[in-house]
Amino acid sequence: MVKVLLVDDSKLARIVAGKTIAALHPDWQRVEASNADEAIELVKTQAIDLAVLDFNMPGKDGLELAAELREAYPQMPIAIITANVQNEIIARARELNATFVGKPVTEDTIKGFLSGAALRLRQASA
Repeated sequence: MVKVLLVDDSKLARIVAGKTIAALHPDWQRVEASNADEAIELVKTQAIDLAVLDFNMPGKDGLELAAELREAYPQMPIAIITANVQNEIIARARELNATFVGKPVTEDTIKGFLSGAALRLRQASA
């Protein structure tokens, strides 16, 4: 069972991203957090396989959260989702070995990340 952590301060955005992921991978379990602190608590108590993080959140932004997750879980596939498409954000995501996905999240925009994540998870468990 693959467990996806969805972090976004917008409940609507979490619903949209969750439905999109479910359409592509109905067997994957989704766990949600509305901010970075909630996300950190979840990863301490549950085995999370990959993370989809909003960039714009109160408190720590998605890149700060991605850096924390990358340090603790170097192999975890991470996507940064945002409507704020700026070269600086894309570059910082790449520095963290995270995938940049523009909002709105659709099957087309997130399919590549999820396919790559699934492949990496299969290779890691083989």
